[in-house]
Amino acid sequence: MTALTREQVRASRRISMVLRHRPETAGLTLDANGWVPVADLLTALSLTRAELDMIVENNDKSRFAIARRDDGSDWIRASQGHSRRVVVDLDLPPADPPAILFHGTPASNLDSIRREGLRPRSRHHVHLSMDIPTALVVGGRRSAEVAVLAVAAAEMVEAGHVFHRSENGVWLTATVPAGYLEVHES
Repeated sequence: MTALTREQVRASRRISMVLRHRPETAGLTLDANGWVPVADLLTALSLTRAELDMIVENNDKSRFAIARRDDGSDWIRASQGHSRRVVVDLDLPPADPPAILFHGTPASNLDSIRREGLRPRSRHHVHLSMDIPTALVVGGRRSAEVAVLAVAAAEMVEAGHVFHRSENGVWLTATVPAGYLEVHES
């Protein structure tokens, strides 16, 4: 993986904002599954295909997916993280998660999480990680004091909760009730 330049990081953030939250700001319309033609995105954001490929290939979280359609055109979408205001069906099949998943969050959120569980807030799903280091990174984006929660995913499945795994390995579910959470002590 090659480190992105400052300009490429800015472009990656703009792509993320457009594909996850506000496609209309770039004059784009996502299809029902969140895809948009690569050519349209390149034009809208004044990027070259080489710049886009560098960003997609070297994004630290594999935030974007590119797929070739039967007509030979390439389409792009965000792998997950869409705002509720962007109606998208990622068309991900239900998947059986590992027994335990993890969620990193600012420690200041623990009281409300203990009362209410994990909710998607402004997004479509709660995002969960496969391991503690990833959860720490995710939680650390918003605070230096990070709490890691262990999620009893297998128990949730037994109780009827549905999980999906995005193309970049992030686990998604509608909510995580408080009874399935435990603060992970390192």
